[in-house]
Amino acid sequence: MNTQKTGLGALLTAGTAAILASTCCLGPLLLVMLGFSGAWIGKLRVFEPYSHYFIAASVIAMFFAFKRIFRPAEECKPGEVCALPHVNRGYKLMFGLVLVLILTAISYPFIAPYFY
Repeated sequence: MNTQKTGLGALLTAGTAAILASTCCLGPLLLVMLGFSGAWIGKLRVFEPYSHYFIAASVIAMFFAFKRIFRPAEECKPGEVCALPHVNRGYKLMFGLVLVLILTAISYPFIAPYFY
């Protein structure tokens, strides 16, 4: 399966960048809420200066994934992956999940003060 034709590579890149963007701030909060503790959680703050770069990379990757996943049906030839409805639905669901991750990473600095 060619990831350039399906947008899977862009989705994976966007998801990874969104997770790395939220590692500095949202990660420690989630770990503490799940009951994990320790001084090592504070070391996750190392990623904070790079979170803007990760968010920018994820938004750019989502743009390319959007172009591939939501392209017009006439561009999709029979026999290609985009012609299969169940595969296309799966990619759209993954796109939505990654979008939620990115929006969480972007909105977290504004919502975080309400949790502390």
